[in-house]
Amino acid sequence: MLRYILIRLAIWIPSVLLIVLGVYALAFYGTGDPIKLIFLRAPGDVAYDPVRIEAIRESAGLNRPFIVQFGNYLWNVLHGDFGNSLLSGRSVWSMISAAAPVSFQLGVLAILLAAVTAIPLGMIAGLKQNTRLDYAILGSALFFWSIPAYVAGPVLMVLLLVVLPSSSVPYGWGGVFDLRIILPLIVLSFQPIALTVRQTRAAVIEVLSEDFVRTARAKGVPEIMVALRHILRPVLTPIVTQLGLIMIMLVNGAIFVELVFGLPGLGRLTVSALLNSDYPLILAITIIGSFLVMASNLLVDVLYPLLDPRATHMRRAQ
Repeated sequence: MLRYILIRLAIWIPSVLLIVLGVYALAFYGTGDPIKLIFLRAPGDVAYDPVRIEAIRESAGLNRPFIVQFGNYLWNVLHGDFGNSLLSGRSVWSMISAAAPVSFQLGVLAILLAAVTAIPLGMIAGLKQNTRLDYAILGSALFFWSIPAYVAGPVLMVLLLVVLPSSSVPYGWGGVFDLRIILPLIVLSFQPIALTVRQTRAAVIEVLSEDFVRTARAKGVPEIMVALRHILRPVLTPIVTQLGLIMIMLVNGAIFVELVFGLPGLGRLTVSALLNSDYPLILAITIIGSFLVMASNLLVDVLYPLLDPRATHMRRAQ
């Protein structure tokens, strides 16, 4: 098991470095000169001064060759320094540290909500295959899957503004125990719940045909015990493998959910950085988002053999 984890880490670390290189290259060659963009978007009373622009670019180190800038940036990132915002001059890490707890709490709650609702519903749909209950659960999952966060959030907000007084509309952040978190949490969980329901249902249907399930039923084991002791664990294996995809959904959905509901998280910070062409902030948020997705995939690789020990033996045989 230890050897398996070390092999996955040996593959994961170069992958992370390639992701950082790719993101940095896209930012370096694709965004244009961020200093010029900031000046162009400044109020009319701010004079466009090429000499001042060049001085700012030189002080920020943006006039050096790509490989030099990337090497210095990678060295600074390894020491926890993501640079300073070009717009406000604040430390990028301090800005991310202030916003990350909001997104982290919202993401964890969304994953927990998806797990506690979708896994039981998916198991019920699989056990009641081709019944009205199965069709109702699967149809609801497909409906929620078809509604992205950037549609569900604004639509629900508009409906609430029409129905409720503006003072009662959930907007802003008051912590995980504040009732205002309920609506953005539900919107962010739509697609993860739909994906998990469908994956759980498919896994249950596949496991029901296994010999050990038929043997347990033939021995007279109660159906609830068959589901919990014989079906649940093998069903969790394909569900865990979807963690990386769920993380991508949460990272992308958080941008729209936090903007619509006024949550001061990384999603809202991303929109602000993009609108203001804040090069270091955009780069840091993109790298952190990519790292989270990569880390979730690494976690899946580590958990997979614990849920299904055959995975380790199969990889050894290969």
